[in-house]
Amino acid sequence: MEKKHPKFERTFVILKPDAIQRTLIGEVIKRFERTGLKTVGMKMIVATREQTAAHYGKDDAWCEKVGGRIIGDIEREGGKAEKSALEYGRDILNGLLDFLTSSPIVIMALEGNQAVGVVKKIVGGTEPLSSDVGTIRGDFTSDSYEIAGVDGRAVRNIVHCSDQVSEAERELKVWFKEGELIKYTHVGERMLYDVNMDGILE
Repeated sequence: MEKKHPKFERTFVILKPDAIQRTLIGEVIKRFERTGLKTVGMKMIVATREQTAAHYGKDDAWCEKVGGRIIGDIEREGGKAEKSALEYGRDILNGLLDFLTSSPIVIMALEGNQAVGVVKKIVGGTEPLSSDVGTIRGDFTSDSYEIAGVDGRAVRNIVHCSDQVSEAERELKVWFKEGELIKYTHVGERMLYDVNMDGILE
């Protein structure tokens, strides 16, 4: 199979309910556009629970693992777990599903050189409180694992982005139908990718 040029790498992004409700859509999209990434798909939708479950793709083994960490945290603080690891893990997963289906979201497919890594850098770490200044999560919210845990909800961190190319490919298929991603030439690509930069001066 022919290897694709790096400039055609694609990634997947969700502007989560908190981004929509806080009118941050334009601010977030602008950050991606300024890097030169090309938007090849975008729509506002209300996600179904089925779509969201397929997006996260978490099984009971994942729930057990996450729940086990929660039990470990409880016991380290001198407490006693009231549920099994599986139940705690399912609570976390259900919180994620509840949040992503609570409001309209904007889904995006972005294309460009190292798109996955570029978007991850712009978005920042998963926890907003510890995410770097200058990132989307670091600049637009101060939510944290601690307060989310106290309130029994998912962390509200503005954006989801794919962690790896393989994950992006899987997620894009969950949210976009075949033919919805558009192939086109963007004038900015010439500045980013033209090898010789010829034809600019008249």
